[in-house]
Amino acid sequence: MHYCSNCGAKLEDGAKFCQECGTQVTSTQRQKATESAHPKKPVQQKNTTPKPTINRESVEVINKKIRLENNQKSTTSKSLISAAFFGLLMILPFMEWSPVAGFWALSMISLLLFLTSLIVAWMFHSRAEKLESLISGESLLAEWQLTPQQKENYINYFYEQEKGRNMAILVTISVIAVIVFGTFILFIDEGQLAMIGVLVGLIVFLSFFAFVMPIYYRHSNAQGDGKILIGAKYAYINGYFHNWDFPLSGLSKIKIIKEPFYGIYLVYYYTDSTLQHTEEIYIPANDDVDLKRLIEDMRESNPSQRKSKHKK
Repeated sequence: MHYCSNCGAKLEDGAKFCQECGTQVTSTQRQKATESAHPKKPVQQKNTTPKPTINRESVEVINKKIRLENNQKSTTSKSLISAAFFGLLMILPFMEWSPVAGFWALSMISLLLFLTSLIVAWMFHSRAEKLESLISGESLLAEWQLTPQQKENYINYFYEQEKGRNMAILVTISVIAVIVFGTFILFIDEGQLAMIGVLVGLIVFLSFFAFVMPIYYRHSNAQGDGKILIGAKYAYINGYFHNWDFPLSGLSKIKIIKEPFYGIYLVYYYTDSTLQHTEEIYIPANDDVDLKRLIEDMRESNPSQRKSKHKK
């Protein structure tokens, strides 16, 4: 099929003039018209350069690190700076040119603080490595992001729990203090006013912590990122990191809960210089998270839970 080079109308085979505009059609014009109406598509050469392969796992790791910073590293850095400062104070009393030369008490106190700072730095460096294994996905079992409503419910519940616990401690210690100090005030004539002052100061101090600390924790939780990362022996919950993998510690209880919200109830224990302690954690979860499978994986990875499972 040929086309007019002037108006683009179809031309009959062998036509010398266009039936629409009357333009004379030559063989050259007919050929040009044909090419303009049906231009040849350029032949595309295949690109033999291999496409770069994307390591999706590496990209996911990078994305996670961008979204979630390791908040344990800052504590490690601050502890090392403190250790360097107290290390300097420790040696200054031995220098004759030092203004604190001969202050051996300062050197001893600095030594204790230097060692304490190193221990704290070591502890948080270990915690930073464990949290990093969650962020990178190396020891990650499950992760999810809390919705604004879930986060608000979690913060309010944590606030009420902390306030109730602190009030119970305040009342208990205040009653004991009143009994002890009241006995001295009633039966000892000297120093009664001082005893009353100490008693009132103690109650005011405890009241301050009982009312202020829950508000502080509530504000701190409100600043959290709402991220939940769960590992076999670690958990990152809205900015707070928990681990139960050190000596004389472990997971004592874990189950699915529906109240005060859908999620996980977890209890772990740890031992320090003041014997054994327990920590209760309520972790809100999304509806699409397979908590049953997650709990089974956590129980398999914790010896104490495996023993209790077999007993059942």
